[in-house]
Amino acid sequence: MSPIKACLFDLDGVLVDTAKYHYLAWQRLANELGFEFTEQDNEKLKGVSRMASLDILLSIGGLSLDESVKNELATRKNEWYFQSISTMDHSEILSGALEFVKECRDHGLKIALGSASKNAMTILNNTGLTPYFDVIIDGTRTASAKPDPEVFILGAAELGVLPEQCVVFEDAEAGIEAARRAGMACVGIGSPQTLGSADFVIPSLQNMSVDRLQELTTDSCM
Repeated sequence: MSPIKACLFDLDGVLVDTAKYHYLAWQRLANELGFEFTEQDNEKLKGVSRMASLDILLSIGGLSLDESVKNELATRKNEWYFQSISTMDHSEILSGALEFVKECRDHGLKIALGSASKNAMTILNNTGLTPYFDVIIDGTRTASAKPDPEVFILGAAELGVLPEQCVVFEDAEAGIEAARRAGMACVGIGSPQTLGSADFVIPSLQNMSVDRLQELTTDSCM
């Protein structure tokens, strides 16, 4: 394992709590289309692009629609979601996340965002997180969604580091697979039961530190 030089963070569920807004918007859309969409269903959408998420939702409802209708539905969902995140502030940064990002910077680690969200800049600006990132790669800058590794490979390239010098922090299986395919170590944020393919799983960034990160990356499991 090369010495860690960079940390790449997913946004939703890792740094901020926007997953609830996605769920409420998708649930509203499903209800308008005449079927139920549960929190368990929503787990399938984590780390997935907007249009891929819509396809999953429509399959749950047993619906097949043409592309023009799907684009209209995706736009409608995003408008509802954007209304919610437009009122976000720093209070919605997840506990321990900002402290850990600051500590990483203090120790000379480079910091990148690797998110599928096309609304990432709105969230970062509203929560005050933007200045802490050296590089921001979001859904407006990538052609392929996770589990494709594009977002992380591009992030590492713009940071000027090798993939094996990076650690990814992710809360979704698709993101963990993307990190794997990029040749990067990955720390899962959430439950070991659902994120078992990560190198290591922690409940949140609240108790994370650079010292612990270095320990993990030299451990045999990484």
